[in-house]
Amino acid sequence: MSRLGKKGIEIPEKTTVTVNGGVVVVKGPLGELSRKFKKNIIIKVEGNTVELKPEKENLENKALWGTYASHIKNMVEGVNKGYTERLLVEGIGYKADITPTEITLKVGFSHVVKVQIPKELKVTSDKGVIVINGLDKELVTSFASGIKAVKKPEPYKGKGIRFENEVIRRKEGKKTA
Repeated sequence: MSRLGKKGIEIPEKTTVTVNGGVVVVKGPLGELSRKFKKNIIIKVEGNTVELKPEKENLENKALWGTYASHIKNMVEGVNKGYTERLLVEGIGYKADITPTEITLKVGFSHVVKVQIPKELKVTSDKGVIVINGLDKELVTSFASGIKAVKKPEPYKGKGIRFENEVIRRKEGKKTA
């Protein structure tokens, strides 16, 4: 049994949730998100809450129950507040140049790395900090992880791209005699 699924999801003011044939559409002050769900879980909007119930009590439905509740909760929060990820680019000569359609990373390779920015995201850069804003939590975090994967921080000097709140475990360098 899902603890998240049993609780109803509160819908804030100025936000509407509609369910039509397995597609959940959430509209809010910042925009609109939609997602298609399997019919294993029954999704109902009652007043200002969203209720979820499994169609049958089996293992797959139990797993999907909490997952779908989390997805809908993230959609509601996304259209009301939005999501932000901050990445730090650390290292001498490391920098990120941003145009409206792509990010150009100079991170110690013999070539520059170009990453396309999805249309749904807004990306800005300021002195070694890349800020990614968007409504869809999954898209924001996966895009940020993709940028981080270009040059992961190394443990000796900490050079590379990392999340703002991430702590790098540093290793001790060579000892001199």
